[in-house]
Amino acid sequence: MTEPLIPQTEVEALRQEVAALRHKLLQSQRLSTVGALASSVTHEFNNILTTVINYAKMGLRHKDANSRDKSFDKILAAGQRAAKITTGMLSYARGRGDRREPYDLVTLVQEVLVLVEKDLQMHRARLETNFSEHPQAEINAGQIQQVLLNLIINARQAMPNGGRMLISVTSNRESGFAEIGVRDSGCGIAPEQLKKIFDPFFSTKQADENGQGGSGLGLSLCREVIEAHHGRIRVESTVGVGTQFTLKLPLVAATAGSIGPTKPMQKVG
Repeated sequence: MTEPLIPQTEVEALRQEVAALRHKLLQSQRLSTVGALASSVTHEFNNILTTVINYAKMGLRHKDANSRDKSFDKILAAGQRAAKITTGMLSYARGRGDRREPYDLVTLVQEVLVLVEKDLQMHRARLETNFSEHPQAEINAGQIQQVLLNLIINARQAMPNGGRMLISVTSNRESGFAEIGVRDSGCGIAPEQLKKIFDPFFSTKQADENGQGGSGLGLSLCREVIEAHHGRIRVESTVGVGTQFTLKLPLVAATAGSIGPTKPMQKVG
């Protein structure tokens, strides 16, 4: 006995519903990441306000031009730093729709580092970068930023007592892929867990004190996003040594309308 065929209109309606639910899930994950960074960003803004207040007082106390110029310069730099963080957070939280465009991957990583720099410092994670090239890929920048933030926060959580994190951007012209690597010196992942690391709802950790993480959706969504960009995500890990995730994205030639590059960042923290 054959089962009745589902009408094409119902199939299409189900596809649209799945697509809408996937979009909501990505947005929920994005906001969860913002929540994970909220404490460190608040701390950074407190430091910025302290700088502004102290140099404003200095400018009021000292009447000579040199002291006032120095105060104004420090206040301006602090304000620009605050604006950069705010712009980055708002842009990330809102997303950028489904549009894809050629994007310099070093620029993309640097935009993410603006958001996580203070968080890594607070958790004694020493961040190093290796940007030997400026490869470009046709991407949805907001979605790839979301993947990177997820990997960076996971790496930081794998080093509860601090450690070393290396983020690299390279390109392989022969294979036609650009690569973004996120490596930590944390606890590593056991082989039996590594095989299931991208399975939905599988997690190697519990939610933290703020309720962040542990849902098992983060890496599953990461793989889905990267594969939708015709790329690949790879993981290598050794217990007691650390873990490296590598994102591979198809290279595109630089164009006049592409985003970036900017001056490479050498080291943070």
